[in-house]
Amino acid sequence: MADGRVLFQEFLRAPTRTATVTASSDALVGALLAPHRLDGAPVVVELGAGTGRVTDALQRQLRGAGRHLAVEINPALAERLSARHPDVTVVCADAARLPDVLAEHGIEQADAIVSLLPWVAYAATPVPALAARALAPTGTFTQATLRGFHLLPPARTQAADLRAAFGSLTASSTIWRNLPPARVLIAREPRATAS
Repeated sequence: MADGRVLFQEFLRAPTRTATVTASSDALVGALLAPHRLDGAPVVVELGAGTGRVTDALQRQLRGAGRHLAVEINPALAERLSARHPDVTVVCADAARLPDVLAEHGIEQADAIVSLLPWVAYAATPVPALAARALAPTGTFTQATLRGFHLLPPARTQAADLRAAFGSLTASSTIWRNLPPARVLIAREPRATAS
């Protein structure tokens, strides 16, 4: 079954968890990955891996080097992703369990965290603080966000949480070649004591 159809079915089953009916565009995937240093053997964590558009691009860039852990809460999507990418450690879990998931897989720190988590579904989860604590001091966290959603209360809370958890927060320009249009938030200088 095509990724788009699977994504649409999963959206109908759990719209606040899946939160999208379209896969990320190449332009959005590129903007999510561009801020990260993926040379050498980095440890990369992907949150909200979905159908695997970012996973595909990460695997091309990593070329078998480093370590790639993808976290996806939806069992059907996680199973598909695991079958498609046997070299990726795919974990079916809630991002709120990030510290436990990393510990269970022997990961002390990540060099890069890429997130496509829907802010509305994770409003009560301190994802920015969890990411900051999981990152190496030189690590980077990127978060996709849909244009216009930054005005909603959950997104405003998450943005404030990002500013509290990281010393540097910037945003990409609008990525119009994504449906719907999106931006990427880029957070650097993680504060290890983020709460």
